[in-house]
This record gives sequence, structure tokens and C-alpha cells, in this order.
Amino acid sequence: MSLLFFLCSLSLLSLSLSFHFGNTSYFIDCGVSEPLHFRYPQEKNIRFFPLSSGKKNCYILPLPSGRYYFRTFTVYDNYNGKSHSPSFDASVEGTIVFSWRSPWPENLARDGAYSDLFAFVKDGEADVCFYSIATDSPVIGSLEVRQIDPLSYDSATIGDKFILVNYGRLSCGSNQWGPGFSNDTDDFGRTWQSDSEFRTPNTTKIIHSLSTGATITGTNQPPNFFPAKLYQTAVTGNGILEYELAVDAKLDYLLWFHFAEIDSRVKQKADRVFDVVVNEKTVKRVDVFEEVGSFAAYSWSYTVHNLSSTVLTVKFVPVVGAPIISGIENYALVPNDLSTAPEQVVAMRALKESLRVPDRMGWNGDPCAPTNWDTWEGVTCHPNKDETALVISQIDLGSQGLKGSISEQITLLSDLVILNLSTNSLGGTLPSGLGQQSLSRLDLSNNQFSGPIPESLASATHLQLV
Repeated sequence: MSLLFFLCSLSLLSLSLSFHFGNTSYFIDCGVSEPLHFRYPQEKNIRFFPLSSGKKNCYILPLPSGRYYFRTFTVYDNYNGKSHSPSFDASVEGTIVFSWRSPWPENLARDGAYSDLFAFVKDGEADVCFYSIATDSPVIGSLEVRQIDPLSYDSATIGDKFILVNYGRLSCGSNQWGPGFSNDTDDFGRTWQSDSEFRTPNTTKIIHSLSTGATITGTNQPPNFFPAKLYQTAVTGNGILEYELAVDAKLDYLLWFHFAEIDSRVKQKADRVFDVVVNEKTVKRVDVFEEVGSFAAYSWSYTVHNLSSTVLTVKFVPVVGAPIISGIENYALVPNDLSTAPEQVVAMRALKESLRVPDRMGWNGDPCAPTNWDTWEGVTCHPNKDETALVISQIDLGSQGLKGSISEQITLLSDLVILNLSTNSLGGTLPSGLGQQSLSRLDLSNNQFSGPIPESLASATHLQLV
């Protein structure tokens, strides 16, 4: 998946805790310092994940269930002197959200990029993971997580089964602003990009900016808390105002439009009327004054389905007077990937600890998700019967130099068919419930187990023992 990145001029592993929306937020600053090239503290360090720690590495953040804003800063800056920007994927809650492929554009590799999204956390912790492509080491500069209003961005209609990935958050008639770029505030921590580079050539010829220092009513209101500054600037022009937004085909996109009538010459409804046209389809006729009056915020959303191209066009077509626009947001609606059944995650994490699985095997994050990444090394997964979750069907860890024991939690793996832990140095007693009905093949040979054979194994007629 490509992404419209916010370019900026690198920081990472101190952790601070703050409060937002009445609850917890995390700001993680990652790794090795590079203080001179970058302006902001969160940009001055970088963390990389060598293959010796496995192909998959994760931050696991304990969080109350809710909706969260995630923002990353990613940069290469030739930190290793190899002049080879890495290829890797990043996932949130088991769903791939960002993909980086070598070579990066030169300015992106040097100056870095902010990327952000909105996602629901339902299991008491947020998983943010990085997956190496080929032999490249993933990198990250900083990670920010803020809890936000769960009803924001029309979640009551869209539901909680999508991640909203930012493909462009434009503030019209202004420079880039928000956390990391200016002292202007946004309660969600959003940054806003100038609209100038997204205008078509004809629009650039006719467009001009408006601004006001006057108070705009209806801003910073739940559930979206759109900031006042967004509505204090706008663009207008005598003709069609057109924008071209880069997208990925085959996804749905959620567009949010922002308006405020900040021209005091507009005194009444019908003084300024225009159509909003998305991919040549007229989706709404807008009269801002009629909707909210002057110097007041007005916003609404529209979902574009099943895009077949990599460019989304938005036009503001005059009907009476000239169009006016304060901001546009564009989010890809990325469906949540399947994740591992919660009780099986518990079992696998317990096994990781008890078996002393080495870091090189990459047993981090969700054992099975995302589905188009490799699972944990030696683990095979498949969807459960109703295809609502992933379950573990096979664990093959023969000859891996393991020196621990088998956790009692292994009995939670109710779909496990094959278990091979042969030729290691495992010891201790065997779990009392080992030999669950699903298990058909078990190989524990060439280890150092002690104690009696559990009744569950001794009476398991369905099981092939090696």
C-alpha cells in the first residue's frame, strides 16, 4: 500500500505518559541520536530492528479499549552508511497499514515522513509491528498514540472493523501546521498539510487565499474536535477549483470536507452556492451561509467506493458566486485483518516464555497476523470454522536449541493438530492436559522431561506418539 506522506525534516526509546480524552496516550521516542539534522525532539533519533531479533518486531502498549490516533515518524538518513533505504511493512492491531519499498525518494530518505491513522483497540493492548522484507532492517523514529472520541469520524455508521489511514489532510490557504510543525493545537494531535501541491494547474492560476483572525463558532466540538485554525483560512476563485489526490485502487475512501464563510461580503443565503463533485459525480450542493451562517464551521463526509484508479479528483463547481473551501481530509478505509483468537495468543505467549524461544525466531506480536506476513517461525495457522479469528494448527520447533519447559497454557490451543518439540533440551513435567482432542501427532523425543506421563496422553487413542 502506498501512502501520501507528510514530509518533514528524526528521535526514539524514552517513554512518557500523558492524558487525552480523559485517558492514556503514549509518546515513544526511539533509539540512536542524530541531533543536528532535525528540528524537533521526536525526530532526532532512530531505532532499527536487525534480523538477529527476527523478521517481526513489535511495540505492545497496554491501553484501555477505545479508539486511538496513531502517528509515526519514519526516516532512513543513511544511518548505517550503506546508502540502501530499507523495505518493510508496518501493521497496527494485526493489519498492514504502511509499506516502505527501497529505494525511497531521496528527500523522504533524508528528511523523513509522518504517517498517521485511526484504529480501534479492543483487547487491552495495542500492537504496532514492523516486518522485514528480504534482509532489510525496519526503522522508526517515533511513535505517538492518543486516545480519541470513539464516535469520531462517523464510526457509528462505518463501524469498528476498519482502520482509517490518512492519505491527505489538507488545510486550504495555509502552510503546514499542527504538532511537529507549528505551535498550533489540535486536540487529536493531527497535523494539517498545505493544499497547494494538490491543486491542478488550472486551479493554481485562478485560486487565491482568504484568512481571518475572527472567532469561528462550532469548532473544537465532539466527537471530531476540528480545530478553529482550520476554518480561519480558505481558498476561493472565479471558476472550478479542482484537486487531485493520490490513492490506491480497490479501496474505499472516506472524504471529509470543511467550510466556513469568512468573507464578510457574503451576507445571506444564496450569495455563494457551489457543487462538490467527486470523480465526476456531483455529491452535494453547498450553501455554507444557509447551513450555519457566517464565521461558523461546517463539515460533512462522503465515502467513495471501489476506486478503480490511483487518482481521486475533487472539484468545487460554482453555481452562484465563487466556491470556498477550508479543508479536505482523505482516509483509506482499510478492513481489519483477522487476528489470532485471544485465548490462543495467551497460550502462545506463555509458550514463548516457558520454551525460551530465541529472539531470532521473531515470536513478537500476534502469532498469526497479519495474514500476508509469515506467522511466528515454526507455527502454522488457519481461520476458525466461522472465519472470525485465526487459530494455531501446528507448532514445529524441532532442533531449535530450546532449554525451557512446556507451559500448562498449551491446553488452550484447542485446534492444535501437530506438535513437534523433538531434539531440544526441554525439561520439567509434561502439562496435565496435554493430548487435547484436536492433537493427532506429538513428538517430544530427545528431550529431558521428568515425572509421570499425564493421563490425558496415556489414554489418548486418537494420538500418534513419536
